[in-house]
Amino acid sequence: MSTPAIRIQGVSKHYGSLKALGGVDLEVGQGEFFGLLGPNGAGKTTLISALSGLVRPDSGTLAIMGHDVVADYRNARRNLGVVPQELVFDPFFSVRELLRIQSGYFGIRSNDDWIDEILASLDLTHKASANMRMLSGGMKRRVLVAQALVHRPPVIVLDEPTAGVDVELRQGLWQFIRKLNRDGHTIVLTTHYLEEAEALCGRIAMLKAGRIVALDTTANLLRRFATHSLSVRLEHPARGVELGGSAGEGGWVDFAFDSYGEVETLLARLREGGAGLVEMRLGEPDLERVFVEVMNRA
Repeated sequence: MSTPAIRIQGVSKHYGSLKALGGVDLEVGQGEFFGLLGPNGAGKTTLISALSGLVRPDSGTLAIMGHDVVADYRNARRNLGVVPQELVFDPFFSVRELLRIQSGYFGIRSNDDWIDEILASLDLTHKASANMRMLSGGMKRRVLVAQALVHRPPVIVLDEPTAGVDVELRQGLWQFIRKLNRDGHTIVLTTHYLEEAEALCGRIAMLKAGRIVALDTTANLLRRFATHSLSVRLEHPARGVELGGSAGEGGWVDFAFDSYGEVETLLARLREGGAGLVEMRLGEPDLERVFVEVMNRA
């Protein structure tokens, strides 16, 4: 049995009376593409800060590739690359200089071949000599990704990596991250774009108020929590609501169902109730509905 890429056991953290983390237990296997989701204030960033050694928990232990984050900080940090949510950068250096300096933090010399490969993969080659102050927000975020990868860590944590990034850049970034995952890197992603998590992550943990309230494969979460939906536009929407639907805008009424066999029954009820069907559409389960359901239950 291989060592987990990340092992978190009983981790708690308080800031005065605020409980940021309330006893988190979590393991992420090597090579996983793992999603860490939750509303603002759920504890995601605190957990990432604890993993990277920036925050010391009040209790519990954390390990990266078997290296304790506190007792064996140097090796734990060497095995981890973090792309932070905030755009933090040194304004006095060019992109290449910044990546060389970052290499030096890990004692790595003559790293230009790998730096060139990262720059090319992130479409930053033409900006290698540009000062960080001159870059757009999206370009700066690419440099943060490059910084996290410069020491070739086996575990990469991406904290809201596509916040404020345009669609074209987002697609290019995910193409590169997918390749890293195929090459064996463990990826942990936090994002508010739930469609990204649904498309990318094999397994997902959902945090609320510092506790894990759901943990399963993405497919299982979709099966367990999400329902299908039948949306109908009616001549008499009020009748549709009387028959168990929820009112939307423009005469649309939504019905939730678990199996397609129920659609015929729903349509029959609407016909018999004289609701007057004008238009209809079917909705598949998605992670956004799962997320809302889990948070409401929690």
